[in-house]
Amino acid sequence: MKTATGTTVIANGQLIDGAGRPPVPDAALVLRDGRIAYAGPVVGAPALPPDVRRIDARGGTIMPGLVEAHFHPTYFNVAALEDLDIKYPVEYVTLLAANNARLALECGYTAARSGGSLFNIDVWLKKAIENDVTPGPRLAASGREVCGVGGLMDWNPDFRKIGMEGLVLLVNGPDEARAAVRKLVKDGVEWVKTYPTGDAAAPDTNDHHTLCMTFEEMHACVQTAHNHGLKVTGHCRATEGIKNALRAGYDTLEHGTFMDDETLDLLLKRNTPVVPALQFEHASIEHGPAFRMPRKVIEGHRETLEGGAESARRILRAGGRLGMGGDYGFAWNPHGDYAKELTFFVKYVGLSPLEVLTCATRTGAEIMGRQDEFGTLEVGKLGDVLVVDRDVLADIAVLEDRARFIAVLQGGVVKAGQLTRPA
Repeated sequence: MKTATGTTVIANGQLIDGAGRPPVPDAALVLRDGRIAYAGPVVGAPALPPDVRRIDARGGTIMPGLVEAHFHPTYFNVAALEDLDIKYPVEYVTLLAANNARLALECGYTAARSGGSLFNIDVWLKKAIENDVTPGPRLAASGREVCGVGGLMDWNPDFRKIGMEGLVLLVNGPDEARAAVRKLVKDGVEWVKTYPTGDAAAPDTNDHHTLCMTFEEMHACVQTAHNHGLKVTGHCRATEGIKNALRAGYDTLEHGTFMDDETLDLLLKRNTPVVPALQFEHASIEHGPAFRMPRKVIEGHRETLEGGAESARRILRAGGRLGMGGDYGFAWNPHGDYAKELTFFVKYVGLSPLEVLTCATRTGAEIMGRQDEFGTLEVGKLGDVLVVDRDVLADIAVLEDRARFIAVLQGGVVKAGQLTRPA
């Protein structure tokens, strides 16, 4: 991905650095050749050359680009199971994924970690973004997911003889788990996404208290992935599934819904980040009836919402780490609504706006393993910046309205926002 040349200064706004420190009023951010050269009070800014490019924050906010930590680029208007794996040909899904990536960038998300993708589309999407073929967030790819046979992601009955291999690799035992990860190694992924537990979406066979993989299968995934330099995450709702993931050495947890004291202690000891993805649960409860979602499923989502919110509060208050993002692309939780997750964590979960923004920037970069490159506005890091014409700490919901974005920059290059539109 190309970076800017020359010098750009962004001023006339408060600066939120993403590290959790109090905002700096009347600040300036200086970018030199696509990287941060200064971030702090305008009175301390270095002397600038006469040809400097200036961006006026208009009394608003200068902050790091957001990180979507659970991104499904190939999900599109999903309302039924077949929408996930067999509704569209791979060629069309690839175009949809590119469109979703462009939309994420326009929504202020300059980086994203894939939480699963049809085939290995996200691997090639990442390459296209990095080579400036198509706009999108800096991407970490995960490709196809791994699940036990008969688990949450294994829904096509055998008599159809169509399998699930476009979306998920099904395993029976640790040997097959190792083989599945080796296939993903060949595909070029960075993250291995697994399904240790079920979900409220499958109340009759694999609900949110059901295990979908054995510890031995999970441990085999971790051993094989780590041997090849890959990281492992998992859809973890049931308490025992969370414990199994932590004991197996998972690098992150998705959801981490039902967490008892023993599990929390283990999580903190291992310093494992969790991506709760709670807005999806809220959207399922709020909009599920309009999509004829069964009452049993909605009540399951209500239980996971309450359990997940409580676990998220406990994790952060105890000094753990949370990432922001999750499961956008469903008909009732569409792409483009990413920042609703941030609003939800302030208004429903009870975190402060500054806490949520730290989770959505610094912690997101840490999850991606790229905290030395972006996630905070610190000298030497890439100029991945979001400039908003409002005070996002006074009303975090402003981030839901991309019309308020003056500029979205990657490496100092303006990629989206008001400055890219015709006057």
